[in-house]
Amino acid sequence: MKGFLRHDGRKGIRNVLIVAYLVECAHHVARAIVTHSDDVAVQLIGFPGCFPNDYAFRIMQALGTHPNTAGVLLVSLGCEGFNRKELTRAIRASGRPAETLVIQEAGGTRKTIDAGLAAVAAMKAHIAAAEQVVDMTLDELVVGTICGGSDGTSGISANPAVGKCFDQLVRDGATCIFEETGELIGCEQVMMDRAVTPELAREIEQSVVKAVRYYRAMGYGSFAPGNAEGGLTTQEEKSMGAYAKSGSSLIHGLIKPGDIPPKGGLYLMDVVPDGEPRFGFPNIADNAEIVELIASGCHAILFTTGRGSVVGSAISPVIKICANPETYKNLADDMDVNAGRIIEGEADLDSVGDEIYRRLQAVAAGSRSKSEMLGHQEFILTYKSFEPIGPACLPGR
Repeated sequence: MKGFLRHDGRKGIRNVLIVAYLVECAHHVARAIVTHSDDVAVQLIGFPGCFPNDYAFRIMQALGTHPNTAGVLLVSLGCEGFNRKELTRAIRASGRPAETLVIQEAGGTRKTIDAGLAAVAAMKAHIAAAEQVVDMTLDELVVGTICGGSDGTSGISANPAVGKCFDQLVRDGATCIFEETGELIGCEQVMMDRAVTPELAREIEQSVVKAVRYYRAMGYGSFAPGNAEGGLTTQEEKSMGAYAKSGSSLIHGLIKPGDIPPKGGLYLMDVVPDGEPRFGFPNIADNAEIVELIASGCHAILFTTGRGSVVGSAISPVIKICANPETYKNLADDMDVNAGRIIEGEADLDSVGDEIYRRLQAVAAGSRSKSEMLGHQEFILTYKSFEPIGPACLPGR
């Protein structure tokens, strides 16, 4: 397969120009620039908050310098707290073109949209002229996985099939990230047994303890009514199904959103904020966690669903693996792989895992996923707070 070479040596499987709003007040103008550009390679992301947040800045910087990102246009109202100058500087330092429009200085909505369209056209020309397409191998891929709309079939078909795919990718030298520590409650010991060092095992245990404490304080866990309607009975049953996505490889590290794994292998992402709950209701949101996986370098996301989810994302393609054969029949246009064939006895875990593995390679080589073809570019970024990871989280770094 081929990749787009970036200045830091990483390679992207997409060549996206991002238009990013830095406060909700600039959202409409940024969206209008994307819409009027009429180009699927121009995509919208943004942060709605008015007050600054270190986590949000870290994520936006990681997305602006992601291997799939070729350039960035920032859209600011002008009075928000986001440090637009520092973000522009960081993106430019990565070798990418970056421009900033301030609505209050540009003359309002229409003039900023016009200026934005001109900036997008100029950056697209710059990107095309500087484009370097090179060979890319599987050991350079970073792949994330997440489940959403889980039901009683998820842990039987789609999730363990993704685990089979992950095991093969790890053998290939790729980097694989699984997450949802809030949905891994009860799986602490089995994950600890797979950690490459005892110190990492303790960090994994503490990440789940933190998740239990956080959700207890907020009075809400990750077990949703839709999960029960789909046949799941307990948090532990849901956790074991979610855990199956990780496969059987050793766990090489514990990271937090925006951390880039230093080498190939399997990594657990801790998505639960540190400290006491500060920023409101922490219900797990699939789109927000997809963004966090992408911020940690994921070129593509393997998304398993039983009841059915139709979302995609900006920047990195989302590949849908459907666990439930009835859901697949109903939502086939949104699904890339029918793991429900396992339920019906038409395939086994190994063959579906291989199908996911081959579909991922095809998408990495340029084939569009179903969510890309349908135009899905969902994006959520809100306030959170994290402490830096310690040395035990990435042993042998």
